[in-house]
Amino acid sequence: MSVEVERKFLCNADTLKKLEEIGAVCVGQQQIHDQYFDTPEFHLTLRDMWLRKRKGCWELKCPTAEAQSGKQGEAAASLCTRYKEITSLPEIHLRVKEVIKQDRESEADFSQEDESWLSKLDLVCFAEFTTARCSFTLKEEGVQIDLDQADFGYHVGEIEVLISEGGDEQAALEKIRKTAEKLGLTGDQRVKGKMDVYLKRNHPEHYAKLLSEHIL
Repeated sequence: MSVEVERKFLCNADTLKKLEEIGAVCVGQQQIHDQYFDTPEFHLTLRDMWLRKRKGCWELKCPTAEAQSGKQGEAAASLCTRYKEITSLPEIHLRVKEVIKQDRESEADFSQEDESWLSKLDLVCFAEFTTARCSFTLKEEGVQIDLDQADFGYHVGEIEVLISEGGDEQAALEKIRKTAEKLGLTGDQRVKGKMDVYLKRNHPEHYAKLLSEHIL
């Protein structure tokens, strides 16, 4: 299991020039189609858990223990998010059932193709969008930078470091801080992610509940 440490930033006309100046290498462009699922009562997202289907594969993003405890440390860390990424479908299935407190049913076979478990757990798609992504790496730093253009008109950048569960989050945060500094990023306010903007525009009631619980 990996942990994604990430800081979002707003792109501008100088972003590509800055990336070139700091030696970032473009590693490709892609179209990403995402679907997000939750119960009608928002059992998952109100616990900051994000069940996503991307490129036919399932992922469950859960906050790390440190993030859940509210321990952010220095100001630079407060600008970042930290999530465990679970990609094993059986583990995703069990974690989701724990959260929504479903009685454990017999473990029937299920796969990436068989999605009957969604209806059994009362999960519905609440967000769906496509993102045009251009990715860069700083090989000497182990840092990836993504420039995203969502199909609902939001453009945002992400500085990301992946570490193994139990790995050195502080080292990852420091890499992100240094990269942000090189890119000339300033300010102490977290930049909104694609999901924040999507929900605010399309599902204001869901958005308001997540704000009230300090999830977004």
